[in-house]
Amino acid sequence: MEYRHDTNLEFLGTMSSKELNDLVYCLTHDKDGENRYTEELTSTDLYKKYSPDHQKYWKLIAAEIQCFGANSFATLFRGGIGVEYKEVLMDVCDKLKVNYNKYSSAAQIEGNLLMKILTDALEKMSPAELKELAEATGVQNTNELTAETMIGVFQAVFRAGGIKSYQLTLIIVNAVLKALLGRGLSFAGNVTLTRAMAILTGPIGLIITALWTAIDIAGAAYRVTIPAVIQIAALRQKHLYGKTTE
Repeated sequence: MEYRHDTNLEFLGTMSSKELNDLVYCLTHDKDGENRYTEELTSTDLYKKYSPDHQKYWKLIAAEIQCFGANSFATLFRGGIGVEYKEVLMDVCDKLKVNYNKYSSAAQIEGNLLMKILTDALEKMSPAELKELAEATGVQNTNELTAETMIGVFQAVFRAGGIKSYQLTLIIVNAVLKALLGRGLSFAGNVTLTRAMAILTGPIGLIITALWTAIDIAGAAYRVTIPAVIQIAALRQKHLYGKTTE
């Protein structure tokens, strides 16, 4: 397993070991908390020497993602080198039927992925749940809210970027990971964010449960690449905007 230089993963080198811990967990453990048989990270010399100081081997963490996203036989012929992260990301989006422009940045495509998950969840929520989520996320004029209205609001948040986009990312990612791995982000936000996370956990959980059944049939690699890409999206937003909230 060898890291392929990847502009979309280089930012991992700036993240702390604590911030990388959730990503490492999802790469090395399955949804039942058991060790993954297919992972290579924990067998490397650097991991054995420095774990849990993940920052010292962030390139191996990135390489693990690249290799999980590549065909195993193709990786073997490439000498253990996987594919670039954006290819992994687009493959996940194709699997989840996410609309995106392949020429967009990785951050924009990650936003499309998160928005697709959020949209599916909003469409399953009752008017009372929508109003509660709107209040928890600071949306004004919550009377007669519809799923379509909320979708428009959150799309605007993602397009604008900044701290609000980061906070919305944390809300979605935390709910997704709780459904996928049984545990949320260790660095997820304040009381306000926690309330919104709790509201979304149920609807997103239903979506992810149905998705996971299909993924179990489709192939083992997606059971790693989907939560990994979700984690990368959160880490990228934290890298871009999170420091300003700390």
